[in-house]
Amino acid sequence: MRPDDISLVVSLCRARAGLKVSTEKTYLIESRLAPVARRENFESISDLLAAVRARREEPLIWGVVEAMTQGESAFFRDRTPFEIFAKDLYPTLARARGGEPVKVWSAACAAGQEVYSLAMLAQQMQAEDPSVKLQLAASDLSARALEKAQSGVYSQFEVQRGLPIRLLIKHFEKVDDQWRLSADIRRMVRWRRVNLIAGLAALGRFDVVFCRNVLSQLEPAYQKKVLEELTLVLPDDGYLVLGAKETAELAGEAFSPVLGRPGLYRRNPAFTAAAAAA
Repeated sequence: MRPDDISLVVSLCRARAGLKVSTEKTYLIESRLAPVARRENFESISDLLAAVRARREEPLIWGVVEAMTQGESAFFRDRTPFEIFAKDLYPTLARARGGEPVKVWSAACAAGQEVYSLAMLAQQMQAEDPSVKLQLAASDLSARALEKAQSGVYSQFEVQRGLPIRLLIKHFEKVDDQWRLSADIRRMVRWRRVNLIAGLAALGRFDVVFCRNVLSQLEPAYQKKVLEELTLVLPDDGYLVLGAKETAELAGEAFSPVLGRPGLYRRNPAFTAAAAAA
């Protein structure tokens, strides 16, 4: 790729999604954009980017940006956050909500494995205790990722990553060489396309936000912006779940780490009050 093509991709990703793209990882840019070029009937990535420059068409621009947001996803990834949610977070929040549903949002859900893991977990919790009430929402920047997620169709490789065989048998059916998730699990999730850097206040309230391994993909200034925006959707006793190696320190006093729980943060109720008084 030519330097000016790389610079264009980097600048588009930063401006539209706050995404951090290394100019040194040419192989990554090429591997992500080659399918876009083929899909849009261009002979090469260079031709695709030339059309982006010449036409400035939003679908082409977002095709490039969304391709670069592709993240790794797996069912029950890292397991610990799901165990903490079932054993600690849900019981604590359910008592505080007094019978109202506990609302959970999977931000940047990619192909949907995280939120469907939560849905399968929720069904298991409800089988053990019929009083369990959960509302699940999921979002992603990529319209194509959301389309795949809503279809609930996964390859053999995808279902082998983290999904226990008992859950595969219980919740999936084999369709040719793919696996389709049951309709009752798919119906448990509300979907929405969301750009995390475009403002979150209008999304409503959630008791728990899963935003794992997302911040590390953003430019530092946008990491801070997203974390501060998340305080607008979380109540004073809400929880933020980041990746185990991610930190909310850039948001200053907005979140407090939960000791002994890497990646788990409590909403700091004093943060909004301080901001409003300023």
